[in-house]
Amino acid sequence: MNHARLRLAFAGTPEIARTVLESLIHADQHTVEVVLTQPDRPAGRGRKIKQSEVKLCALEHNIPVLQPATSKELKAESLNNCDLMLVVAYGLIITPEILATPKYGCINIHTSLLPRWRGAAPIQRAIEAGDNETGITVMQMDSGLDTGPMLKQISCPIHPDDTGGTLHDRLATLGANCINDLLTNIMLSEIKAIEQDSSKATYAHKISKQEAQIDWTRPARELERKIRAFNPFPIAYAVINDINIRLWEAHIKPAPDNLIAGTILNNKSSLDIMTGGGVLAITQLQLPGKRIVSAKDFLNGHPDFISRNSVAT
Repeated sequence: MNHARLRLAFAGTPEIARTVLESLIHADQHTVEVVLTQPDRPAGRGRKIKQSEVKLCALEHNIPVLQPATSKELKAESLNNCDLMLVVAYGLIITPEILATPKYGCINIHTSLLPRWRGAAPIQRAIEAGDNETGITVMQMDSGLDTGPMLKQISCPIHPDDTGGTLHDRLATLGANCINDLLTNIMLSEIKAIEQDSSKATYAHKISKQEAQIDWTRPARELERKIRAFNPFPIAYAVINDINIRLWEAHIKPAPDNLIAGTILNNKSSLDIMTGGGVLAITQLQLPGKRIVSAKDFLNGHPDFISRNSVAT
């Protein structure tokens, strides 16, 4: 049976949002009338102006793009022709005026099983906390931070070797695969929204650069999760022999007795460092301005890097 098409506004910025937008365009069940995304900004070592992934996708498909710098710059008139706005990792607060403008309101795809991990960094926080499961939640947006009633949830296991990047990609696919039919169900009033239990809420606070520095007094199991969670952004790092080294991959080893946290152990296949509980064996690393290499190749090329008194800070 053919149903009427929804006229959509789409608000999003990074790669996960592009994955969902491409699904909407290629499925062609609904019409994306306008795309909202963050303004072009300098990025990378060269600080060249970069367009968002969502903008690039919209331009490829001749969809009009709006790039307000603040929430106040987005006017309700921009959405007057839209039945619903879909928000995926947009990066700006949606004002009450905008929430009330489309006929079916605004819905959001959030990358956690709400009410767990409301907030800015749900994927990284789930890995960092040692969760075994996460997922996506599609919710009707309200004026709170990820507090709206839930329309659909799909769970996803977190594997022992998952990074922020690999988990991001699986969750993006889950969202993209479910959204087209879900939008039709919303239009046909076939979905009953479920209120969140706010007593079970946890918050995925935005990750600061300071957090990415490894504290060797913490247990190795925590540090290994942090390295995975912060890969590919912002990347965990440590200062070793006065060099700021980015840590891309590591695993846990049993610890020798009576060693101080931060002590570097002699090993030819990995960079092994004593923690507050166990040894963290770094297997992939990156020096400033250099490419990512295996710890084995790095140690073979820098035989004097580990001295008898080397300590990581």
